[in-house]
Amino acid sequence: MTVKRRKPASSDAPISRTYMVSNAARLQDICGPHHRHLQLLETRLADHGLRAESQGGGILLQGTAEGVSIAEATLAELERRIRSGSVVNEMEVEGALEAALSPNQTFSGLAGLKKSIKPQTRGQAGYLDLLANQNNALVFGVGPAGTGKTFLAVAAGVAELTAGIRQRLIVTRPAVEAGEKLGFLPGTLEEKVDPYMLPIWDSLRELMGQEQMERRMGRGEIEVAPLAFMRGRTLKNAFVIVDEAQNTTIPQMKMVLTRLGRDSRMVVTGDPGQVDLPGHQPSGMKHALQILEGVDGVKTHYLTAADVVRHGLVSRIIDAYAAAEET
Repeated sequence: MTVKRRKPASSDAPISRTYMVSNAARLQDICGPHHRHLQLLETRLADHGLRAESQGGGILLQGTAEGVSIAEATLAELERRIRSGSVVNEMEVEGALEAALSPNQTFSGLAGLKKSIKPQTRGQAGYLDLLANQNNALVFGVGPAGTGKTFLAVAAGVAELTAGIRQRLIVTRPAVEAGEKLGFLPGTLEEKVDPYMLPIWDSLRELMGQEQMERRMGRGEIEVAPLAFMRGRTLKNAFVIVDEAQNTTIPQMKMVLTRLGRDSRMVVTGDPGQVDLPGHQPSGMKHALQILEGVDGVKTHYLTAADVVRHGLVSRIIDAYAAAEET
């Protein structure tokens, strides 16, 4: 989903924005037969002067700034439900609207961090709620680039480490080349894979500060290593993050998931739409999401382009690629 802003406006002045939907069939489902879903949205948000009209691959929304924002949140929730397999009807529209009208999910924050962490989107709020619940032993954070899935997982891990809930924070990711070959890089294996770990180091520095990060690393409380280093280990009393998990093979994913030891939690993050495995190998993350659905103790949270908090252009790029793949 992307939103094309027509013009800046005050909160009281009528505005218009277009909610873009990359898939034509999905757009039809959202609008409903004879646009009944849009008509229902207009009726429920009549106090905001809302008008909703299907137009050019999207839905043109007109009304007060608050009304348009509520309508956008409702449409995003409808689209999420369609992607998860729901058949949208008027009851689903009512439910999506109630979710949009309800206050944002509360989140008390993560303690012990150098930088205060607050969700920027409804999707991030739901993700943080899962991360903050220590009963969730295995959490999958799935979504495109820029949605904060890795950074928020690292923040939750740092919070548990500094609070003494876990003794170690372990972050791992497969060293799969995105168009480059590790063999041509100089140095040892550790030196070769270090560039792949830079985003993790950056997150740790931002959340802990350089001094605390180095001190905890020296004590063995923080470990950032390629996935191959996890083989044969049992990870006890640790907060484990498996990043870029879409680039694990099926055996690698099974290996790392079964490393989970007593008093440990694991968060697996990745974007199944960005698999870089050579030779068209199946993604271990995609496979795990399928076979672990419904397993007790496993939670999955899907973030979408609506949750991208980088430059606004990023979400539009994501949708453009998604549209190209679907056609």
